[in-house]
Amino acid sequence: MPPVKLTAEERTNALTELGEWDEVEGRNAIRREVTFRNFNEAFGFMSRVALKAEQMNHHPEWFNVYNRVDITLSTHDCNGLSELDVKMAKFIDKAAG
Repeated sequence: MPPVKLTAEERTNALTELGEWDEVEGRNAIRREVTFRNFNEAFGFMSRVALKAEQMNHHPEWFNVYNRVDITLSTHDCNGLSELDVKMAKFIDKAAG
C-alpha cells in the first residue's frame, strides 16, 4: 500500500510532537538542522540514519558541511508528508541525541 499524505490536522499534531522540526516554506516537507562537535560525529550520525533509511526504504534529503547536517523529509510517493516521515524524524531525533 503506498504512503498516504498526512491531513492538515495530522501534520499539525506531528509538528507539535516532533518539536525540533520546522515546516519547509513552499513545500509539504519538514526540516531540521543538527550540529555535532566535529565531522566524525556528524558522519557517524549520517551512517546510522542511512542504515535506517535503507531498512525503511525511505531516504532523507540532506546536506552536510563539517559538523552540521541539514535534513529535509517528505514522501515523494504521495507528494508530501506521510507517517514514514514522522517515523524517520523520530529515529533521527534519537540518533542525534
